[in-house]
Amino acid sequence: MARIFFFAIIIYLLYRLIFELIIPIFTTTKQVRNRFNAMHDQMQDPQNKSYQKKSPDPDFRKPKTKVGEYIDFEEIKS
Repeated sequence: MARIFFFAIIIYLLYRLIFELIIPIFTTTKQVRNRFNAMHDQMQDPQNKSYQKKSPDPDFRKPKTKVGEYIDFEEIKS
């Protein structure tokens, strides 16, 4: 009789350990990991967009023609 009572207590304690400690820790860890990955992806998106390889402007490689003559500026002190 004592043996059955002892096993019943052990089974009850294991049941509580599994359903009140192990499973909630597992689900919470999974949720935190998913939120962290979502936040990480969200932080990476703007960086990927700003660092995309842009093609150079077509005007950048064209030689620029001189417009007029360069005049050196002199300060006039009064």
